[in-house]
Parts: sequence; C-alpha cells; structure tokens
Amino acid sequence: MGIFDKFKIGFKKSASAFTSGLKEIIVKKEINDENLNRIEEFLIQSDVGVEAASEIKEIISRKKIDPNKDLSKEINFILKEYIISLMKPLENNSFFEKKEKLNAILISGVNGVGKTTTIGKIGKILKTNGNKVMFAASDTFRAAAIEQLENWANKIDVKIVKSSQGADSASVAFKAVDEAIKNDFNQVLIDTAGRLQNKKNLMEEYKKIANVTKKIDPNAPHDVILVLDATSGQNIINQVEEFNKIIAITGIVMTKLDGTAKGGILLALAKRYKIPIIALGLGEKADDLELFEADKFANAFTQFN
Repeated sequence: MGIFDKFKIGFKKSASAFTSGLKEIIVKKEINDENLNRIEEFLIQSDVGVEAASEIKEIISRKKIDPNKDLSKEINFILKEYIISLMKPLENNSFFEKKEKLNAILISGVNGVGKTTTIGKIGKILKTNGNKVMFAASDTFRAAAIEQLENWANKIDVKIVKSSQGADSASVAFKAVDEAIKNDFNQVLIDTAGRLQNKKNLMEEYKKIANVTKKIDPNAPHDVILVLDATSGQNIINQVEEFNKIIAITGIVMTKLDGTAKGGILLALAKRYKIPIIALGLGEKADDLELFEADKFANAFTQFN
C-alpha cells in the first residue's frame, strides 16, 4: 500500500462526513444566497474556521458553475484548489533531511497529544535519512514518559540521554545538546512534559529548557515543533496562540487523524498562523507518520465515496 492510499484510508471518516454534509446542503442546480450561507456555516462547524470559511464562500459566489454538472463535485473541486493554494507554502519536507551540523528540536504540546510517540516516529524517519539521532528525556515529570521514550530509543536504535523522575528537565536538555556536539550527533529531539498552556509555572519551565540549550549553541533550539491532537477542535487555536508566545513555533505535527477527527482545523491553522505543517499522525505504529503534502491532504480531505 502506497503512502497516499494509507493517508486516504486513515482520513476516510473525516472526508466522508465532510463531503456527505456538502451533498446534503446542495439540493438545487444553483448556488443561491441561502446555500452559500449554509455552506459557510457547515465549513465553520467542520472546524475550518471563520476566516477560511468566509473566503471559500466568496470564491464559490464568484465562480461560474455549469448547472449541467454535479454541483457538489464542482464545489468540492473549488475547495480542493483552495486547500492546495493555502497549504502548499506550508510544506517543509526538508525538515527530515540529513543535517550537516547539530539540529536541536524542541517538542512541545499539552498532555495526551502523543508527543513521545511522535518523537519516536520522527526519530525513525530522521535516522532512515542518514541522521545520527539522539533523544533527550526532558519530560522528568512522569517516570512513564522517560520509560516510553527509552523504549522508542531501543526500538529504533538511537542514543538517549535521561535522568530520574523529578530531575531538572533543563539540565537533561543541556547535557544532551552538549554530548551531541562532542560526539557529532546532528539531530537531538528534546521531549518536554505535557503542560497546559494556561499554567504559567509550567510554561516558564518550558522556556527554561529552550534557553539552556542556547548556552551551548546560540541558535538552539533550531526547531520548535508543537504536537496537536486533531480531536481537540477549536481548542487547538488557543494552544498555538499560547505556545507561540513563549517560543516561536517553527512547525506543527497533527496527531490522531486516523478517522476520528474532522480535520478541518488544519485549514483554520493554515489560514491564521501560516506555520509549516511537518507531518500528520495517522495511528500508533512506527510508520504511521506521514510527511505533510498539500496535494495529498486536499485529495484525501475532499474525496467522494
């Protein structure tokens, strides 16, 4: 099974619910104000966001659609074109390429989004591409998190720097980056504790992890990846807003897109923040992380059954 087939199957429930909803709205061979408003409302309910929904509505209203064609398919085609034009600039496949010098990657997100699992999956891709990879177990809040990351390190055979539960998380990150430079590692993935974006003390600790790496390399962390759970809906917007205030996010990984989420939230994020989308998580297996490609996402999101 190819990557696109896997992606399409993983996203099938989201796409099916979305396209079926559009078909139910469009019952006449014309686009009138009532249908335009219903389409806009449906897009907003699908987590596409007010800004993107309004823009899509405006594009449809200006488009001359042949009444002899399948109207729902024509609108779906317009939507596909919109998604590609919006999200194509946000692809960043170079993220996984082999780096010539140290690249320290800070992985952040709230509790339960799948940060540690995502690190394992990213690490596997980076290693496959010829990188010398190290994990830093800076989530010292939970002993289970350290153990989980160590299991991933063993599974894909990469180095891990860790300490005991309750240890200073920033010191683990410092040690990892320092050791990486001394031993010619070119990718360090730093796990962080799941933290609510409205907890000031936890966010300050998160900032400290980033700052301590700068003592070794002023440009570190070189990437700050925010892991988001697609099932969280519009709450994702608030997470991006708050995390971005602490340290500028350079990339997003969206998890749990394996059939339970609407998926439209990616459009809302793309329209509002223009942050690169690194990859999408479609399941729990090591290979269930797809590099984000706008064309494939648009095709899967607008597929008809």
